[in-house]
Amino acid sequence: MTAVPLVHRDGDIVLGVDLGTTAAKATAYRMGGLGGAVALAAHEYALQQPLPDRQIQDPETIIGAAQGAMRRVIAEVGSENVAALACSTAMHGLIGLDADERPLTELITWADSRATDQARSLIESGAARNLHRRSGTPVHPMSPLVKLMWFAEQEPELCRKVRWWLDLKGWLLWNLTGQIATDLSCASGTGLLDLSTRTWRPASLDLAGVTLEQLPPIVPTTAVLPLGPVPARAIGLPTGLPVIAGAGDGPLGNLGTGALDPGVGGLSLGTSGALRTVVDEPDVDAEGRLFCYALTDDAWVVGGAISNGGIIGRWILDLVGFRDDAELANLAERVPAGAEGLVMIPMLLAERAPLWDPSLHGSLLGLRRFHGRPHLARAAIEGVALQMSAIADSLNEFGPLSSIRATGGVFRSALWGQVLAAVLNIPLHVISGAGGSALGAAALGVLGLGKAGSLKEALLLLDPHAMDSDEPVPVDLRDVQTYQGVRASIGELVAEQARIAKMFEPAGRRVRGC
Repeated sequence: MTAVPLVHRDGDIVLGVDLGTTAAKATAYRMGGLGGAVALAAHEYALQQPLPDRQIQDPETIIGAAQGAMRRVIAEVGSENVAALACSTAMHGLIGLDADERPLTELITWADSRATDQARSLIESGAARNLHRRSGTPVHPMSPLVKLMWFAEQEPELCRKVRWWLDLKGWLLWNLTGQIATDLSCASGTGLLDLSTRTWRPASLDLAGVTLEQLPPIVPTTAVLPLGPVPARAIGLPTGLPVIAGAGDGPLGNLGTGALDPGVGGLSLGTSGALRTVVDEPDVDAEGRLFCYALTDDAWVVGGAISNGGIIGRWILDLVGFRDDAELANLAERVPAGAEGLVMIPMLLAERAPLWDPSLHGSLLGLRRFHGRPHLARAAIEGVALQMSAIADSLNEFGPLSSIRATGGVFRSALWGQVLAAVLNIPLHVISGAGGSALGAAALGVLGLGKAGSLKEALLLLDPHAMDSDEPVPVDLRDVQTYQGVRASIGELVAEQARIAKMFEPAGRRVRGC
């Protein structure tokens, strides 16, 4: 392969490219500007479910969406003003490529639960806890390690044809630069990394049935690679423009919302959700309930992710025949905190934190005849908030959370923030102007270009107000008291519901957690 020299630009714009679960976003930030995005574009794509336990996407469609979003933004800001691209992607995806770097598989997303049996086997054998301690990634069907075990068992013929196993970041970098690589952050979410050495762990590779030669080299999150000639033409930028490898969208969410200080949690709530805090060194909690992923080599993010976030609201909307989140909130506001005794365990997808048990099913508990659509809507929002509170409890091992900086589409409806603030009982600041993962990626881009000496400095160079916050979401103390009662019993309710669900599981059949 011919090396492409880097083209250093005097432009003052860094373009954050963020590939999420359902959309590719490109957002332009000006270094030394007044703050916030100067241009943005998004192209959506579908999360496909061909089978109950499959959640997949077409890799080429994702790249097409990313190029489309970048083209629109570049046309608006002018290619001569762009100094670099910086990358963010959803974590835990898996794509197999052949010897010509063409996809042999779909993108197997974080939400895919086909590897439930492999995850259960690791848990029951006792191997899961050690894998979590060594890699920072809890054992779960989302984990690429567990997905690879499934492929080795179920698709051995396909596996023999795979030259490269990549995550979504590796796929994006290949399409932007022509180089096979992934970043330390996304590598730390595969279950295959050794936290102590920051390299692929041989024992985990053996377990997954892959060789070191099939995995991409790991580069720092601030690594700079040159934009290749073909993608350069496709998006309207010069060949060789710096492409900063970036990180996973979760850790970048903390950076983009300014949740960097000790005791400050970064909460993101979109299709899925997460609550995380930044620590100096990789570490895992005693109970094995939290992940540990890299932001940079000396900034790590510990926390927990839920699979069932805003997707629960969309499911309710479909169920009751309503159209948008505003209507969901309007419904939910008709009933008081606690939904008059109706409790939802929101586990429609294989759930992650804090129990990491993909076999758990969702349920409605306490259902009575007088409960209607408003109760269902309220219970759904409260159920998501209660899952977040369980993560907050686990994070106390790393020091109590003094405040939370929250971002996500659901917060367009004030009720989501009010419920979360009352359930968590921690000052909650909704960061309405936050760029989230895209801004975090752009900040890493600034760091990679050598324009700043620290994460905070890089963030503030793009947005001087990024660490500011409005007043916390107001809460009603009566709501806090109501939710404290439910919160105290939710663990027992989940355990009992799981026990009952197993009683109705057909003999000889394992629940697939979907």
